[in-house]
Amino acid sequence: MRWDIIELLFFAYRDFVGDPDQELEAFGFGRAHHRVMHFVYRYPGLKVADLLDVLRITKQSLGRVLKQLLDEGYIVQKTGDNDRRQRLLYATPKGEALVQKLAGLQTTRITKALAEMAPQDAETVKRFLRAMIDRDDPDKVLETIFASVNQDSKE
Repeated sequence: MRWDIIELLFFAYRDFVGDPDQELEAFGFGRAHHRVMHFVYRYPGLKVADLLDVLRITKQSLGRVLKQLLDEGYIVQKTGDNDRRQRLLYATPKGEALVQKLAGLQTTRITKALAEMAPQDAETVKRFLRAMIDRDDPDKVLETIFASVNQDSKE
């Protein structure tokens, strides 16, 4: 058993999400709100159906979180141009500001951790984290992320 890495991942995750959790609490939001906002911001026009697949949550769970984010003006929903049944999600400027603030907290933590390592170690960390993700899952967003990561490494 790799108790060392298992426990390090537990504590790293706790602290990585803990910084934004404190910020979100002031808005009455939780981690589900953070995850929805993150992907809607990063992938403008994301379909609700794809978001459900990426987050692996129920329609009911997403509905509650999405309603709150829509009602409070963090996200807007538009119908698809070609398919009026599609619900496409976009972050509003208010939502963008929140995501930037939360990502800033997480970036600070990542930057501090990487500062203690050799520059090439960041690549090892990224390879490790990518390898931890179940690649058999056909998430469109993950495919986009992996495509952009591969494109970034070519540049």
